[in-house]
Amino acid sequence: MEQPSSSPSFVGIDVSKDRLDVHILPAGQAFAVACNGEGLDQLVAELRMRAPSLIVLEATGGFEVTVAAVLAGASLPLAVDNPRQIRDFARATGRLAKTDALDAQIIALFAERIRPEPRPIADAESLALGELVARRRQVVEMIGMEANRLRQTRNPRVRHTIEATRKTLEAQLVELDKDIDDTVRGSPVWRAADDLLTSVPGIGGITARTLIADLPELGRLDRRRIAALVGVAPVNRDSGQMRGYRAIAGGRTAVRNALYMATLSAVRWNPVIKAHYTRIVAAGRPKKVALVACMRHLLNILNAIIRTASPWKTA
Repeated sequence: MEQPSSSPSFVGIDVSKDRLDVHILPAGQAFAVACNGEGLDQLVAELRMRAPSLIVLEATGGFEVTVAAVLAGASLPLAVDNPRQIRDFARATGRLAKTDALDAQIIALFAERIRPEPRPIADAESLALGELVARRRQVVEMIGMEANRLRQTRNPRVRHTIEATRKTLEAQLVELDKDIDDTVRGSPVWRAADDLLTSVPGIGGITARTLIADLPELGRLDRRRIAALVGVAPVNRDSGQMRGYRAIAGGRTAVRNALYMATLSAVRWNPVIKAHYTRIVAAGRPKKVALVACMRHLLNILNAIIRTASPWKTA
């Protein structure tokens, strides 16, 4: 086995169902291991010997979870990144070909050039809560789709099947809500966060549980970074003397959608958000712009409340 180099090294791992392709830069070395217990032990031993500065995986829909947990458990510096960002990086560098080995190479190059910040991996309880919240979101979407089909259908038999499906989905939704509530209330940390978040006028149980499950960074980042992470920070579009229209982009869609619905309620019932909205509209800004600004303001309030562990207080 080669001795680790004194210069920082960066590792890209392409995860598939049965195999892990690994590429190490700047050495340019590549190898593959089986995606099983023996292969993961071999991978950890190899990476520990090399002491990399950063390891990057793609969030590929589930296969990476076990690999990430093993690497994090070995105290190796790990970042699990959005595959869209890595593919955009690959296109920007002119790498259009795609194989598992080439993907591992481009992930390693992404790690070396971009150097995403290593993030802690969610524990088993957090992953379970995230899956429950995600499944609830899917069931709500399916209920909406069945409702749309029911409005467009005239055949009694077809309507009967749609109504039966809706009843089944609605029963599942009730069960999921109970499971999510039991999971959150069963954890002292999550229960405290839930109580803090729902103390804010406009924040209901669904929004609070979405934030707990899908935004664990809440309370740990400053207001600019948390706004960018959710996707409610305006993005500049300037060139030369031209100043383009600022608009939000990117971020975590599920969190942003939940925050949008909460903000619609907050502009009516939360005195601070209502005053903020009224002031922006009175200044001549479009209502949609005012609403996005209120989303950002509400997120900053929630971030501060979790960080300080202080419930909402009406002045």
